[in-house]
Amino acid sequence: MARSHVAPLAVALLLCALASPGRAQESLKITSTAFAADSAIPPAQTCDGGDRSPPLAWSGVPSAAKSLALIVDDPDAPDPKAPQKPWVHWVLYNLPTDLPGLEEALPPTDLPPQAQQGSNDWHRAGYRGPCPPTGRHRYVHKLYALDTILTGLASPTKAELEAAMKGHVVAEAQLVGTYQRPAH
Repeated sequence: MARSHVAPLAVALLLCALASPGRAQESLKITSTAFAADSAIPPAQTCDGGDRSPPLAWSGVPSAAKSLALIVDDPDAPDPKAPQKPWVHWVLYNLPTDLPGLEEALPPTDLPPQAQQGSNDWHRAGYRGPCPPTGRHRYVHKLYALDTILTGLASPTKAELEAAMKGHVVAEAQLVGTYQRPAH
């Protein structure tokens, strides 16, 4: 007899949880209209083309987020057969949470309000596109939702930004594109 009361109660609780406005929201996602996940990045976004930053869009930013951060790196550097150290192409942080993405070819001087840039592995701010010396490389676009706005940073490297983000990441997503330079 106890079983007959438990099943309807469990169903009722589940329905209440699903109907409640505080239920889990859509998970954080990052996409690009320039390339699909795990596919080739067009030459326009590389050193063989315009070296323009790709258009990026995101959705599912958690309500607890106060800012977003973006890191783009190449984990296959310098050679996919013997990677040594990820090569950092772009570091952005304090992006506003209501920003739906970034336009293509975003100049380093045209950042959204409050957004800041860190230093890539060319020791400068801004996007530098794929330019692998050999083989097909992966380029990982990592988006982080943070429960804070980061302060006290001055053009941080990827490692410095990751240290500052520690304990503040409420969600993350990634988009991977690939690139191999044409044979000459």
